[in-house]
Amino acid sequence: MRIVANGIAIEVDDQGLPSGEPLLLIMGLGMQLTAWPEEMVQGLVSRGFRVIRMDNRDAGLSQGFDDQGMPKVGVQALRYAMHLPVSTSYGMADMAADALGVLDALGLQRAHVCGASMGGMIAQHLAARHPQRVKSLTLMMTTTGARRLPQPGLRVRHALLSRPASASVADVVAHLEHVMAVIGSPAWPPDRERQRQRLEASVRRAWRPAGTARQIVAVMADGDRSALMPLIGAPTRIIHGEADPLVRVAAAHDLAQCIRGAVTEVIAGMGHDLPLPLLPRFVQGIADNAAR
Repeated sequence: MRIVANGIAIEVDDQGLPSGEPLLLIMGLGMQLTAWPEEMVQGLVSRGFRVIRMDNRDAGLSQGFDDQGMPKVGVQALRYAMHLPVSTSYGMADMAADALGVLDALGLQRAHVCGASMGGMIAQHLAARHPQRVKSLTLMMTTTGARRLPQPGLRVRHALLSRPASASVADVVAHLEHVMAVIGSPAWPPDRERQRQRLEASVRRAWRPAGTARQIVAVMADGDRSALMPLIGAPTRIIHGEADPLVRVAAAHDLAQCIRGAVTEVIAGMGHDLPLPLLPRFVQGIADNAAR
């Protein structure tokens, strides 16, 4: 369903009993709400959660900002590297306001929140700026954005900056398969057919590279969130892959040092994805953290 949140149209999927414990899932860069596997959603629903997934602005079926044009990501990346201001259409704080607007539109005063990758950055803003609205916080494969942290290697950067051979569904799916092969979990390679089916369904639902580019610039513009971390009071669990080549595991340890009372779960062999065999473990971790 589409709702108005923070003044813009946001696509939302709401599963579980209305009386269940509200849990908001926020996905990462360029990803859609469907990137949260249905098996994980059903596992959380079976634990008594009311699971709310959302398409971030400029992704999936939510409102886009194409009137802002395609940003010059290379230029803005250079400005970021030179510690100059990055020009962006919107910021992480705006996307956190979208998430807060979703809770408002659904009449939810408080919710558990789980964010993955860029979704974790959005969740950090939400928990720090609106602590009274966040019951518990689970941060998956994300970072404070501190510049001192190790960055992705050249192979990862090349994969992320590469483009499909064409805009056809087949070429876009092949491109995404390549990206996932580079950043995914070495210990849990995906079922290729299941992955292809999920990626094809995602591309047919929405393929918005310009929106992803605007989100990339928004991440760069947000910079270092370390100063926000002491404002987070919700029980926090950090889940990170030891083999993550995109957001290195050092980011998890940095988060743990910055957030009071945070519990860290580092998973050997896990990369920057949500492997099917690990979904029950993620569900358990979120539920345990909510119980805190």
